[in-house]
This record gives sequence, C-alpha cells and structure tokens, in this order.
Amino acid sequence: MASDTTISSSSCAGPVSEERKQGLAYIHVEQLSKKFSDKPDSLGLVDLSFGIEEGKITAIIGESGSGKSTLLRLIYGLLKPDAGEIRFRGWKVPTPEEKLIPGHEAMRLVSQHFDDLNTYANVWDNVASRLSNTNLQEKHDKTEIALNSLGILRLAKQRVVDLSGGEKQRVAIARALVSGPEVLLMDEPFNQVDASFRDHLQRDIRKIVDEMGLTVVLVSHDPAEVLALSDAILILKSGKLMAAGAPAAIYNNPPNIYAASLLARSNILTAEEVEPIMPEIAANEVIIHPEWIDLVPDANGDFVVESVLFKGFYEEVMVQYKNIRLRCINKNFTSYRVGERVQVKILNFVLC
Repeated sequence: MASDTTISSSSCAGPVSEERKQGLAYIHVEQLSKKFSDKPDSLGLVDLSFGIEEGKITAIIGESGSGKSTLLRLIYGLLKPDAGEIRFRGWKVPTPEEKLIPGHEAMRLVSQHFDDLNTYANVWDNVASRLSNTNLQEKHDKTEIALNSLGILRLAKQRVVDLSGGEKQRVAIARALVSGPEVLLMDEPFNQVDASFRDHLQRDIRKIVDEMGLTVVLVSHDPAEVLALSDAILILKSGKLMAAGAPAAIYNNPPNIYAASLLARSNILTAEEVEPIMPEIAANEVIIHPEWIDLVPDANGDFVVESVLFKGFYEEVMVQYKNIRLRCINKNFTSYRVGERVQVKILNFVLC
C-alpha cells in the first residue's frame, strides 16, 4: 500500500511515482501553459496560477477562444500541459500519457454536447450504466437518488433522444454524479437550457453542492449565468488570467478594464473624458458601472439623453456630452425622454 506521501501508478496509469505536496489548495494550478496548436502565433493558456477550494462552485468565464474549455480538460487530465502542473489534494493530476484511460478517477466531466449519453437508451439505463452489477440493490438505490436530486425520476423510462435540451443536461449531470465523484466539471452547462429552466437547474446544482460537499468547476461565456451561482470566478482573456476571487469582490472592485466590461458592461473613460465630469480625479482610465450613475433632469445640464431602452425591470439610458457617452440604469420608468438635458452624478468609480 502506498504511504501518505507517495503514490504508485494504478493499473490505468503509466509508470509514475509522485510525491504529495502539502499545504496546497484543493485543486492547485501552478504556472500552467498550453498552446492551442503548434503554430508559432497560436494563442493558448499562459502561465496560469490559482487555487480552487473544496466544496465550492468555481466558474471559469471569458470570451470565446479564451481557453476556458482547454483549462477544464487540463484539470480533468484529458490534455497534457506544455508547462506547469495541476494538483488535486496535493497529488499531481496524471496526463493522458500517464494513464491508459485519461481522466481523474475522483472527477467527472459533463460536456456541453452530452457526448457521454446513449441517446436511444432510456434515462434510467443511462445513469445506472455507470455503476457495476455487484450489488443490484445498491445500484438501484444510487440511480434513484441521482435522478431524484436532479428532479428527473419521472423521466426514468423515457429515451434521451426524446428529451429537451434542459432535460438532457439533467440526465448528463445525474450520470456524472451517480458514482459519487469529489469534483464535477461542467462545460457550458446552461448553453442548451431554456431561460425559464436555467434558474431551476442552478438551484438544484447549488443544493447538491451544499448537501453533498461536492466541488464544482464550470465554464461559461455568460457572466450573468454564474454571478449568483458561483462562490469564486476565474476570468480568462486570450489564455491569461485577468481576475480570480469572489464574484462580488471582483464586480465591486474590478482589477482591470476587461473584468469590468465582462461583468458589468461598464463605462470606461479616459483621462480626457473624466476631466469634464470629475476634474478632481487624476487617472489614466476610470471604471464606472451603469448603476453607479444618477441622472438629474436639468434644462442646463451638459448631457443629453440619446436613447431609452426598456429592459424589463429597468431602463437602459444612454446619455452623451461631446464625445463622452455613458450607459446608465434607471429603475424609475418614464423619468427621462430622448433629447432631454440632464446632470450626471457619479456615485462610485474605480481607478485603473
């Protein structure tokens, strides 16, 4: 038997022996780099270092092509890094070259296209097939619990091919959870889910994490999908880590323009644009979230209302003064009219 400081390869692993490092995050990523292709100008993951906490939901967000899905597959062990390392509970995550069957035993990956599902089998068989037949009663009980946790026990006898996108997503998650992984990795889990069912699925995932102590790492291109769900977020741009931390902390104090624009579609003003509004501020650039602006009707105001767009529970008001355009949020409907002059009051801002 291996000691608590070294581990030998299993029957699925290559001829490796690895020391366990103490004092690291649950999932520890250090100086990780990976090219997307062999082309000299290929973008890729560049020198990423961060930690993921146990029993939390961590979201990886960024524009398409930023490396989100690549990072997820590196964490799972489906790809080999060009440099750096990933450790789980202090142990190095084996690469495909070190395992006959790639993928970490303690993790499960749910792809965005449900590649793992047998579409012409029923829901029950899709989930139950992940378990062995050594104890049929235990297999039955675990399958029922997994289906119940995602609210799809009623669909047990239906074929996967006949389900909606949201229902297929729930089956894929149940199939991943039935064998009791420690980490669930999800690639764009809400991509094929109707907006009306998205909140329900997010609540179910949150409940599963809280009740089971599961660790979830998910990828999303839409920050609005994950701000309320996640305990931590990682923001990638062109393979580089732009921000890492609690969603509220990054939102309220964005470390850079990219993070601010991605999370809040913020107003980014240059020093020249800031001067007429806040002459006392000296900075190269200033970040102002739309909700950090108050508009006051004033016939002598410098700004003019350019457009008013209905957005449901609020209006998006665009105002302009010379070459300065500001996006603002208004919850007092019909307060402003196109062409009306207003004063702008800045309630908060972040310097860059």
